[in-house]
Amino acid sequence: MNAVSRALVALFAPSRDQHRRAYGPDLLRAAAILLVMAWHMPKPARPEPLLTVQPFGWLGVDVFFVLSGYLIGAQLLKGIAAGNGVDFKRFWTSRAFRILPAFLVVLALYFLLPGFSDGKAIQPLWRFLTFTMNVGLDYRVTGAFTSAWSLCVEEHFYWILPPLVLLLARFRGWGPSVAVGAALILGGMALRWGIWHGPAADPSTRPADFLRLIYYPTWTRLDGLALGVLLAAARIFRPARVARWLPPTITGPLGLAAAVATVILCLRTADGVALDLTGAVFLYPLACLATTLLLCALLDLEPALQRLPLQPVTAVATLAYSLYLVHKPVQHMLREALGDAVLRGWTGLGAYLAADFAAAVLLWLLIERPFLRLRERVLRKPVPAPAEEMKQAA
Repeated sequence: MNAVSRALVALFAPSRDQHRRAYGPDLLRAAAILLVMAWHMPKPARPEPLLTVQPFGWLGVDVFFVLSGYLIGAQLLKGIAAGNGVDFKRFWTSRAFRILPAFLVVLALYFLLPGFSDGKAIQPLWRFLTFTMNVGLDYRVTGAFTSAWSLCVEEHFYWILPPLVLLLARFRGWGPSVAVGAALILGGMALRWGIWHGPAADPSTRPADFLRLIYYPTWTRLDGLALGVLLAAARIFRPARVARWLPPTITGPLGLAAAVATVILCLRTADGVALDLTGAVFLYPLACLATTLLLCALLDLEPALQRLPLQPVTAVATLAYSLYLVHKPVQHMLREALGDAVLRGWTGLGAYLAADFAAAVLLWLLIERPFLRLRERVLRKPVPAPAEEMKQAA
């Protein structure tokens, strides 16, 4: 490991003693945030190569959902597999330290600094604090900090998954868990189809109604989270079967094929960005299936990945949350300051990326990393297992 790699590892390690990361998830996380940033890049700063990728940038959020489903699902299911149940307090405390500090800082900037806002109007503060701003969100009316919609979906997932896991753990066999996962995926497809033919049927109000009724709500975006949790369950409770039936020689090519099919289907939609019936019903689960298969392959290839110089990828992946929070307002402020005449083509792209990463590094160093280290100290305190707590209570 060279000096640059060692510096990156030290700078972006969440804790002082946690320098080793899983490169497989980090590869997907880095790709996801770069896709999202490409999607939001101002039009004058999109050189020809970026124009090829930009139409698919919205898929980055679906990659994030699959990763969250897998990582959070694995965290909870490992406790079930070890016979420790679900420690609700510990789980929600961990999530609060991870999500809230950086989010609240950026939210405060939106409300305290008018020049920070990337839209003319913003939803009431309570909608953000209760993570309900994705319900009925109309970007034409309140266009500032709309990217927080996916954080609302994530938070709802954090609230719902622990009790659901504990409930399903009471049943023997895979049947109920697979049934719930299938219901979420197929039910989401059916729900989006119904909304398209019902409340979102008027072509004159699209794409606003599509985004408000289909794209933003939690209940229509559970495909990726469900697939991620199912992958975690399979790898934790049936590792031998996964190794035998789903080796990387199968999941890798299948994942790539599904990714290519996603791109082709996206190009064949009415507007190229999936704001039609085909996109609503099929593109979300197809993109999430591709991500799930690729994640499964990358997890099995982790020993090989660890031998590659992927520290820059890890750095981007570590900054993904901060980048997601700040990239739109930073781009807005830079555009207001310098204008499109200066920020054009490769020059504009380089300037926007430099500003985005600089702001993300500051948010990481000043807010994210200190709170992650505080979380480590708080959660390091001995916490009795649920069974032991029952004995003490008796």
